Amino acid sequence: MCYDGAMLGEPSDSSNQTPYADDTAFWVALSMVPGLGPVRFGRLLAAFSTAAAAWEASSADLRAAGLDARTLQALLAFRHTIHPETKLRKILRDDVTIITLQNPSYPALLREIATPPPVLYLRGELHPSDDRAIAVVGTRNITTYGRAATEMIVSNLVASGYTIVSGLARGTDSVAHRSALESGGRTIAVLGSGVNIIYPAENRSLAQAVQRSGALLSEYPPDVKPERDNFPARNRLIAGLTLGTLVIEAGEVSGALITARMALEQNREVFAVPGNINAPMSIGTNTLIKQASAKLVTCAADILEEIEPTATQHVAQCSLAELLPENALEEQILTLLAAQPLHIDELSRASGLPIAEISSTLTVLELKGIVRSIGGMTYCRAR
Repeated sequence: MCYDGAMLGEPSDSSNQTPYADDTAFWVALSMVPGLGPVRFGRLLAAFSTAAAAWEASSADLRAAGLDARTLQALLAFRHTIHPETKLRKILRDDVTIITLQNPSYPALLREIATPPPVLYLRGELHPSDDRAIAVVGTRNITTYGRAATEMIVSNLVASGYTIVSGLARGTDSVAHRSALESGGRTIAVLGSGVNIIYPAENRSLAQAVQRSGALLSEYPPDVKPERDNFPARNRLIAGLTLGTLVIEAGEVSGALITARMALEQNREVFAVPGNINAPMSIGTNTLIKQASAKLVTCAADILEEIEPTATQHVAQCSLAELLPENALEEQILTLLAAQPLHIDELSRASGLPIAEISSTLTVLELKGIVRSIGGMTYCRAR
């Protein structure tokens, strides 16, 4: 079976037949060598004509190619433990697609970063339209405010034809993926494990939905467990696959801030939703804005005008329609605020509704730019 440069499919079942005419099996084998990351992988490709030649090279030639002693020993030991073509067949039988850096189907944006993964593993499908993607990241401890912001901005980005990329973690990542799916859009989850190991386990059903409407993607081969050190590397892929990264909420120390930093290093746009100056989960985003590392955004149009000015006309967010109340509760609150600013307790007494319901509605209205807080839980109409 010949390989024409497209994404790999199921090979022949014949045990005596090489599944592909190229050396994809050896790309996969090299990607599994402990310690052989993208930089060292690149040195091998520069030194040898093919991945197969690198896999079969002598110790002296591998050393001359720039491998340090530790990585050299790892490669020599590992290549006695697997048969590359057998390993390739097993991966493909497990419904995993493989895309190597030499493959035309390799994501164009990811190819541009300093250390693109030599091999990508995925379940689901990548489409050419996924080059128009935005990363949405944030805290695992998402607040009501953060959830409302994520749902609103993601739904409008999807309406403008953008794919949403995130990391399938609890909190903001999960809300971003679900919002994209509920809006009928595409979404890609980048994992810090093999694509057959879902972490956290509670997101297995979400992962299945993402796979059906996008892809689960990883640079780690199947069966790799979600080790702590894998996630910073995973974050560079989230940033690298996208035109820009939106940080919804982030504490003072947050993985989302690592993703933002990597996006800046990759010369990609960074956006942040502002938050209450007293809220722990807004320290990171407010700092990004204060340091001019991120553009302050309150709606999808703020993002689109930065990365695609002509797309602004396609988004409903921040349009006249968004300035109108969507339901009776929003209309009631706006009516009460028409005359003068009111404390949230006054709004609750005047409407007869619980404070929690008033608070969540005010959050949505703030994000739309229709009302604003003037401090001390007191609100007024903004427009």
